[in-house]
Amino acid sequence: MAANGRGLKPALAGLQKLGRATNACPECPLGEHATQSVFGEGPVHARLMVVGEQPGDKEDLVGRPFVGPAGRLFDRAVAELGWSRDKLYVTNAVKHFKYELRGKRRIHKTPAQREADACLHWLESEIALVEPAALIALGGVAARSLLGRHVAVMSERGRWHEDAAGRQVLVTLHPSALLRGDPEQKAAAWKAWLADLSLASKVFEKARTPARKKTRPARKLNAVAATT
Repeated sequence: MAANGRGLKPALAGLQKLGRATNACPECPLGEHATQSVFGEGPVHARLMVVGEQPGDKEDLVGRPFVGPAGRLFDRAVAELGWSRDKLYVTNAVKHFKYELRGKRRIHKTPAQREADACLHWLESEIALVEPAALIALGGVAARSLLGRHVAVMSERGRWHEDAAGRQVLVTLHPSALLRGDPEQKAAAWKAWLADLSLASKVFEKARTPARKKTRPARKLNAVAATT
């Protein structure tokens, strides 16, 4: 059983059902052009949930979140922070890839607000089943979906915010922003991004460190003998 008393199997079954449902979602036009929906992945009841914007080209093709160039950058950050991705639940605010064709290339387009709003109930249901202790919002689309308001990422990054349910949400850049950034500022941007993410290290440490069982002190021999 999970620490909150809810079983893992019902939550896992619920997540699998949600994933299948997003693949057939008719609520916005993105699904018509995508290869498939890309649902979240990670341990049920993970303490830390990471929410990005939407799948990219690679994610759309393989059906997994954060496996493209931005995902590899994220994995590098996870390694440098001493975290483990298999202890994180990773997902996106929007479940289908939005793009425009340039020749044969599919170029990422930022989801419109109506598209993010159409996907919001999927994300909320996902959060309700995973029940994370805290969340990381990577970029403005994720931050707005989680906090329910416009978020100026550059001025609000590197701080904990509270969502409507009282959960803590850490806002920072999406890794794709670092890939697009000024090459001369690459090292500084990387350092600042790691500093932002490191604020969630305490949450992650609690996830990987099992609680120690309290042990009763050994009774004296004469006390034991008295009971036999």
